[in-house]
Amino acid sequence: MTLKQSYSTAWKSPSNIALVKYWGKFGRQYPSNPSISFTLSEAYSNLVMKVNPADRLSCRLEFHGQRETAFEERILRFLESIQDDYPWLEHASIDMSSTNSFPHSAGIASSASAMSALALCLVDIDQQIQHQTWEDSDDFRQRSSEVARLASGSAARSVYPFLARWGVSTISNKGSNNHADYVGNNIDPVFSDYKNSILILSSATKSVSSSAGHRLMAGNRFASERFKQANENLEQLILAMRQGDMPSFIRIVEEEALTLHALMMTSSPSYILMEPQTIDAVRAIRSFREENDIPVCFTLDAGPNIHMLYPASCAGQVEPWRDTVLRPLCEGGRIIEDQVGQGPQRISF
Repeated sequence: MTLKQSYSTAWKSPSNIALVKYWGKFGRQYPSNPSISFTLSEAYSNLVMKVNPADRLSCRLEFHGQRETAFEERILRFLESIQDDYPWLEHASIDMSSTNSFPHSAGIASSASAMSALALCLVDIDQQIQHQTWEDSDDFRQRSSEVARLASGSAARSVYPFLARWGVSTISNKGSNNHADYVGNNIDPVFSDYKNSILILSSATKSVSSSAGHRLMAGNRFASERFKQANENLEQLILAMRQGDMPSFIRIVEEEALTLHALMMTSSPSYILMEPQTIDAVRAIRSFREENDIPVCFTLDAGPNIHMLYPASCAGQVEPWRDTVLRPLCEGGRIIEDQVGQGPQRISF
């Protein structure tokens, strides 16, 4: 398919923080277990995309005004992999300009925000080429989620607001491995304005990437039991969030975080991404919760940094304590403030 004119669009897409973790994959970026995440608000990527007719597929990327040739190669391989579904890519020259609202190595899943923004731009451009009027429909979100999944698994969840699930539950048979879906209906209002304080305990580059960690799950002796646990936790977590059952929510979220890191420690070869200050922060959060009966909890992604979650109604009690006790543990006293968000937005440029 040959392009006859130029097209352009721009999207702002957030990162997310998984509550039930996706760890392990198979086939073409399919998850070995279902997952669910809060969509964030202040941690996002902006992407401007311009597509011009060309003899062959090519792409160029600037990140904060600087050329990113290494990332261009990754994106080019991805674009080549979806040409059957988007044949116009074969004769497209794609120029992209991207920025993040958060710094590198901040404990935030930059691939989720960046790749979901990329997917949203691609599906938007495809609609323009097909002479379709752009519409924020379920079909648009679903197609964008599927493209995002192919680029980076967890990015599939970032195209939805508030609360998104990805993967088929072996218990309820709900969900899809192809794309994420929105599961924010009938959730207790206490979760609608949840806060997320991201404690930057270390900004060092991880010794093992998430992609490598997913691959190691194929040989992990605890994999089958883990996948069963994730399915059970997903169903229990959704129920807890619908009932406003804070103790169950906290138990499952923290169990999921610690299980993720236990799986890293039991992989072959094994590895540890938590730092001593990670353990100190976990202990401090649990002690504060027990001593003050305040529903604050923690989770972690595949790294050492803590995401501390709590209702906005508790911010007046949590945040002064956080600044006194937890900020000294953080690298340079760095804490990133975030909260649950309303998902991606098409933006002007």
